[in-house]
Amino acid sequence: MNPYILATLLFGLGLGTTITFASSHWLLAWMGLEMNTLAIIPLMAQHHHPRAVEATTKYFLTQAAAAATLLFASVTNAWLTGQWEIQQITHPLPSTMITLALALKIGLAPLHAWLPEVLQGLDLTTGLILSTWQKLAPFALILQLQPSNSTLLVILGLSSTLIGGWGGLNQTQLRKILAYSSIAHLGWMILVLQFSPSTTLLTLLIYLIMTFSTFLVFKLNKSTNINTLATSWAKAPVLTALAPLILLSLGGLPPLTGFMPKWLILQELTKQGLAPAATLAALSALLSLYFYLRLSYAMTLTISPNNLTGSTPWRLPSTQLTYPLATSTTLTICLLPLTPAISALLTS
Repeated sequence: MNPYILATLLFGLGLGTTITFASSHWLLAWMGLEMNTLAIIPLMAQHHHPRAVEATTKYFLTQAAAAATLLFASVTNAWLTGQWEIQQITHPLPSTMITLALALKIGLAPLHAWLPEVLQGLDLTTGLILSTWQKLAPFALILQLQPSNSTLLVILGLSSTLIGGWGGLNQTQLRKILAYSSIAHLGWMILVLQFSPSTTLLTLLIYLIMTFSTFLVFKLNKSTNINTLATSWAKAPVLTALAPLILLSLGGLPPLTGFMPKWLILQELTKQGLAPAATLAALSALLSLYFYLRLSYAMTLTISPNNLTGSTPWRLPSTQLTYPLATSTTLTICLLPLTPAISALLTS
């Protein structure tokens, strides 16, 4: 892609998210979301491959449907209450519609079906943008909205953690596994949103760091399925040794960073008297942990099959920058000891 066009599209992505962050009016927020969608579409379709074009079309249709619902709900709210302010959603009908529209935008279950299919059709770099940056603008709106319908949020959160765990169990494609991982993590965030928005923000930040690390590891290994992951020891032995730690951090095992948000969320849910929801969320984390363990096992505990599909690759020098990966990997593995300081900041 022409670097000038690429720069313009990335600027559009940044600007769309910034407009949504800064807006207090529904029309401006909707405009930011639309800019975001339109800027990423050429990036998704840049490889003229049928899978990429199909993924782009699916993404465009779901995002357009979500944006139309959002606009309709905000107009309905203005009609019912005379208010265009984001924080002035008082009527339950527009509030529920907007929550569901934003859930469709970020891919919360049961409105998640587009996300694994779309992510599977993209390359790892665009997939990384879709899994991280594209979640920020809708999340900012959900945080501002603080929906009055608390039952809806708990249902969305629990179904996302369960479906994110179940869906990834039978997958061999890494991008689909990461899509289900994304659904499960978003479920955790939504579950605690109404009780502790600061914990939700912390979970989002840690999710972004861990997902960034995971995508960069797969990109460095040029891996898109479990079979190619099994041969990665020949390319980058040190990275292959560190990768299971990154994956287990995503799964939320102590003593890694990923344990911190799960710990704080379960603590908060128990404080609010939602012990059954906390138990269900903790059990669903076991489902996710299974497929992270499966990836770790494939990477480090198996000798790759020496057939044509799994033959050991050439160990060529990588052209990818390793500083971002080194930084994000350190953060993904080592932040747990800071939990007391972070929880003190959250409660202050």
